[in-house]
Amino acid sequence: MRVLFTTCPDRSIFQSMVPLAWALRTAGHEVRVASQPRLADTIARSGLTAVPVGRDHHHRRLAGLEPEPGAAARTGLFKPYDVVDDPAKVSWEYLKAGYDYHVPWWHKIDSQPMIVDLVAFARHWRPDLVVWEPSVYAGPIAARAVGARHVRLLWSMDVFGVTREHYVRLKQVQPPDERGDAFAEWLDAHAREHGGSFDEDMVTGQMTIDQLPESLRVKADLRYLPMRYVPYGGQATVPRWLWPDAARPRIAITFGITATEAFDGYVVGIQDILDSLADLDVDVVATVAESEQRKLSHVPANATVVPYVPLQALVPSCSAVVHHAGIGTLATTSLQGVPQLALPLHFDEPALARKLAVQGAGLAIDPSAAKGHTVRQAVLRLLHEPSFRHSAGRLRDEMLAMPDPSQVAARLAEY
Repeated sequence: MRVLFTTCPDRSIFQSMVPLAWALRTAGHEVRVASQPRLADTIARSGLTAVPVGRDHHHRRLAGLEPEPGAAARTGLFKPYDVVDDPAKVSWEYLKAGYDYHVPWWHKIDSQPMIVDLVAFARHWRPDLVVWEPSVYAGPIAARAVGARHVRLLWSMDVFGVTREHYVRLKQVQPPDERGDAFAEWLDAHAREHGGSFDEDMVTGQMTIDQLPESLRVKADLRYLPMRYVPYGGQATVPRWLWPDAARPRIAITFGITATEAFDGYVVGIQDILDSLADLDVDVVATVAESEQRKLSHVPANATVVPYVPLQALVPSCSAVVHHAGIGTLATTSLQGVPQLALPLHFDEPALARKLAVQGAGLAIDPSAAKGHTVRQAVLRLLHEPSFRHSAGRLRDEMLAMPDPSQVAARLAEY
């Protein structure tokens, strides 16, 4: 079987696809990964075969996706996807206005530079299956053009599928001349250009692979295939200082790569947080991008600050992890049964952090309230209240019971 993965040029999103791509390749299938040219080296360094398509396009600020530091009003999901968090907002007018903005200013901009080349490559290589992530609709367009099966691989809670379900339901009860649908009109135009026509699976996939456990998901009335999250962060080396067991409780602090690679840096005060933990009998390990390290005036004696350390190697030695609630960090920590403090900001992070807190495996603080003293109080609760570790253990067991990528690869081969 030939399998074509396609992704936007976002390193963290691509990394969430690598374990399944490798599972398919290990099972003997041919695998290619297509994205904009600037991601080609990252793809190649993962050991997978890169296919640069289209042109590089840097657009993130155009869609108003970048939150301002401390601006709580711009945190979390944005219109129309915030209806997943606030069902009271579900209305035809609200959803239509959201799609009318974000289809051209997010989805089209991410996909448009890739479509012509991706379709051309698909016609040349003839994939049997296209695996795409929900910010690149060039994937289902190419699949439709060559008659390939296609599945959506989530890097988030399925806010996309749930929002679309609301939209389609409300569209059906509108007068025929008022049923505008920016998504359907855009995708249908490309499908017809290549000899097909629009179908709803071009928005939500013929099947959806969800890497979150049941207790952290949101779901639409779609066909889902669960897959256990497997950590992959790119090329990495375990430092010697991480080999011995921690002599006292270890606290990890990490805010991912998107804040510095796509935005203007962290929105919480790293110095304030480090200082708030300085007098505790703990070891703090903070992974802080070099651009953010330059903003630090000093590093407390009980803290180690490094640009990067493999999270899957660090977390097992930790008693608590402080992070931004990105799915990769949250899932990696959950797999080890370690209590978590989430300081979420962007897109699905606040909703995912709330799910984590309800599940009992951690705490969540709005970043506007994430000061040194509030982080300190939360960390002390995670260290000293046994309920968090018990709930974190249940979450770990829930994730370990999910099918692993090799099992999912076998299902896809039969699909």
